[in-house]
Amino acid sequence: MLKTRICNIELRNPAILAAGVMGSMASSLNRVYCSGAGAVVTKSFSLEPNTGYKNPTTVEVTGGIINALGLSNPGVDNFLDELRAVEDDVPLIASIYGASPEEFQEVSSRIEEYVDMIELNVSCPHAMSGCGASIGQDPELTFRVVSAVKDAIDVPVSTKLTPNVTDIVEVALRAQEAGSDALTLINSLGPGMRIDIKTARPVLSNAVGGMSGPAIKPVAVRCVYDVYRAVDIPIMGVGGIRDYRDAVEFLFAGASAFQVGTAIMYSGPVIFRNICRGLKRFMHEEGFSSIDEMVGLAHD
Repeated sequence: MLKTRICNIELRNPAILAAGVMGSMASSLNRVYCSGAGAVVTKSFSLEPNTGYKNPTTVEVTGGIINALGLSNPGVDNFLDELRAVEDDVPLIASIYGASPEEFQEVSSRIEEYVDMIELNVSCPHAMSGCGASIGQDPELTFRVVSAVKDAIDVPVSTKLTPNVTDIVEVALRAQEAGSDALTLINSLGPGMRIDIKTARPVLSNAVGGMSGPAIKPVAVRCVYDVYRAVDIPIMGVGGIRDYRDAVEFLFAGASAFQVGTAIMYSGPVIFRNICRGLKRFMHEEGFSSIDEMVGLAHD
């Protein structure tokens, strides 16, 4: 009942680990899959190692968290060992980023044989200069990045878009025109900040960061809804999912699968099994026999 497909990748269920949480090591990726996820996405990594920002890098706020890790990672050469160590039966999506189309292309070429899909992070709101949302806020630069990657590899590509734009549909259409096989909507909202009232200073070392968690879900659902009406490629929805009810909203809005991130910090990896149990029960009660029957139902 829960089985579905994204770009010809068969998933036992549509609940996917989002980039950034428990995605730095093969052991945690394998653990998340064993806990019930249908697929896993790695933490974003780049061509060269990046130390990111100094602590503190996360702070809790009403409705979620604000984080500014700065896309810290060991670089593609070091991360290859983790990709190789992920179990063969785990559908593996690698999240990558760079400062130019050429960097995205180089990283993609090096990891292609070890992954089932590549997710292009052109949307992080707290990335170092020239990376993340500075790319995804420019439809033409997004087009160039996607085109460069698609010219170099054969595995499917999903482009992860930022909500911090005037018109996300415009960017989505350019990504599709460049050959993106899927879209991931959305990355964290922001940048936002929190100030310590005792010190009168920003809590985060970077001062600002991206907000994730339940508070951004209505924005994410709206983005999926708008983009679904305009594109012909599948969407993975992400942003504030805590239970099966949230997941159903994304499916009805037009997502073919959904990713879970921040909620894992509170519930642990067992959240995937809990969401899937609730989703299966809902489908049975409402008369749905497949995930496909639910996708985009809010548009009918």
